[in-house]
Formats: sequence, structure tokens, C-alpha cells
Amino acid sequence: MIQYRELYENEIERQLFRDFVRHQNVTKCWRRVEGVWMIKDAPFVDDWSEEDYQFLISCLKHTAAAGGFLYAAFCGGSLKGFVSVEPGVFGGEQGYLDLSCIHVSEDMRGRGIGKVLFLAAKEWAREKGAKKLYISAHSAVESQAFYRAMGCEEAEVYCQEHVEREPFDCQLECRLQ
Repeated sequence: MIQYRELYENEIERQLFRDFVRHQNVTKCWRRVEGVWMIKDAPFVDDWSEEDYQFLISCLKHTAAAGGFLYAAFCGGSLKGFVSVEPGVFGGEQGYLDLSCIHVSEDMRGRGIGKVLFLAAKEWAREKGAKKLYISAHSAVESQAFYRAMGCEEAEVYCQEHVEREPFDCQLECRLQ
């Protein structure tokens, strides 16, 4: 049985991720070629190193300390999915809040966990007065299918910081109305 709840800063430590499997075999990704989006072969394995986990922990602690949203899925006491939303509205008229992370453990994908996490993030952002969620999203075909199913579309205004940090990500938004 999946249990969902908020995460707090004091819980975010390496041990929390002991049973979390980030692994993803990527074969095809969306790429913009001469202004047109198309699917291209781009095989690689996406996984987190120990350094990646330490960076993630630092980012999540910062989100919690700043008043952002951290929400997680647990199965048998083990973390199996999480989402984070940063607290500061940006993008002028767009009224964006940044959905900075959403991940589901490889062993639990396809069970609706991502959808529950995403909808919780939308509700929190709506309550905070945002108009849209902004997502700098992994370009893997499977990841993009999830975001499209959640109602995301290409962002009207790109956040340059995200583009520079992850040039192959797809810049998306999701209306909260």
C-alpha cells in the first residue's frame, strides 16, 4: 500500500534514499532540430552517483528551508517517489512556480505514483497563488509522455537558468486553473 505525505527538512538524509532506484534506460529523446521537435535516438543510462545523491539532498533541504513543497510516496516504509516545488513565483505574467524534481523509483513506475505526486504539486502551487507550474523536464520519450498526460505543454517563456543548466531538457508548463 502506498502512503503519501509531506517531507520535512530534518528527514532529508542519504538513508532516506536507501531503497530508491533512480535507474532509467533511455533510448529515444525529444530534440528540437531547426525549430521542430522530433524524436531522436539518444541511448544512455540515467542513474545517480553518490555525488548526485548528495547534491539532491542539499537541494531538497534548501527547498524545505525556503518554504517550498516536498511530498513523497512510501511503500513499506521506503521512499518510492517524491516531488518538490520551489516557493518563489517567477516569469512575470506567467506566474510560474518551479517544479524542481519529480521522481519515482524504477521498481514502482507505472502504478500512478507520479500522477498523485504531480497533482499534489499542482494543488500546492495553486494555493500559493501561482498560475502555472514550470518544469525543466527530462527529454526521454517516456518522461515526456508522462508530462503530456499531466496536461503539460511547451513553456511560453523559457527560464534561461534551466536551459543553461540542462540544454537537452524540454521546458514545459502546466496551467493550474
